[in-house]
Amino acid sequence: MLRSIHLSRRALSVRFSSTLAFIEASGATITPSTLSALTAAQQLGKPITAVVTGSQAAAVTEEVKKIASVSKILVAADAKYDHYFPEELSPLIQQILTNADFTHFVVAASTVGKNLLPRVGALLDFQPISDIVKVEAPDTFVRPIYAGNALATVKTSDKIVLASVRGSSFAPVELTATNETPVEEVTAVASECRTSFVSEELVTSERPDLASAVKVVSGGRGLQSKEQFDAIMEPLAKSLNAAIGASRAAVDAGFCDNSLQVGQTGKVVAPELYIAVGISGAIQHLAGMKDAKTIVAINKDEESPIFTVADIGLVGDLFEVVPELTQKIEASK
Repeated sequence: MLRSIHLSRRALSVRFSSTLAFIEASGATITPSTLSALTAAQQLGKPITAVVTGSQAAAVTEEVKKIASVSKILVAADAKYDHYFPEELSPLIQQILTNADFTHFVVAASTVGKNLLPRVGALLDFQPISDIVKVEAPDTFVRPIYAGNALATVKTSDKIVLASVRGSSFAPVELTATNETPVEEVTAVASECRTSFVSEELVTSERPDLASAVKVVSGGRGLQSKEQFDAIMEPLAKSLNAAIGASRAAVDAGFCDNSLQVGQTGKVVAPELYIAVGISGAIQHLAGMKDAKTIVAINKDEESPIFTVADIGLVGDLFEVVPELTQKIEASK
């Protein structure tokens, strides 16, 4: 009889254990990388509780209600969380995780997620698993190592699994549900944060968002200057309705803003089409784009490493080839 009671309690505990997913939003819109992280959370096979923070929480909550896999929403509608300071968020997440029966905490591997997850890990004394690209089991994951040149399968024995999800490796969840998901308010947690928001300068563009774009055109050092980068890349991107990216060399040279950087220390993208213009293909850049479905490389140096991953390679002077390509794309419309 005692054995039977013990097993029943254990089964009950497993049944009600769940995943906590952090919802990152831009204004009232959930970010694409967060929607992809929720797909990974679904694959864990547990109920998902979403946590929404900041003064826009009410609007974001309405969007979260459209996600069928989310069974509950926790809301901390305090303006102190508006800019996602990890020093403010980590005590809140720590309290939520320790006061309920959560087995997993999932974030997108975005700048916000990469800032938040290690701090939560330090507070809870658990080892985070970063940048996962596949869920093998609730305690086993695949993640890239050595700048994406190898994949490691890792297994954790931590009581609470902390994981960040590479958005390009999972399809985003759809916002189609009409369920009235239960919402619970969470009180803001006091912190010793000494950081305050002063101002921000956002780079705006009519082009699609780089991280989630279906088509991406990227420029490298071969474009030689900011003026030529703009003159060559803007018309090509416009003709394809593509996002614009860049190599680190182009960013460091001042050709474009660092928010456009693709690579190991920039954004990781996996579009249907990726066109690399004047990019040699350093290993750090390849780590950020080699999962694209079709890769086109345009470079005058036929020995460039970019050609080793390209599906289509064109050796030639980009200042002649790209304008001609742009013109033909426009003519075909």
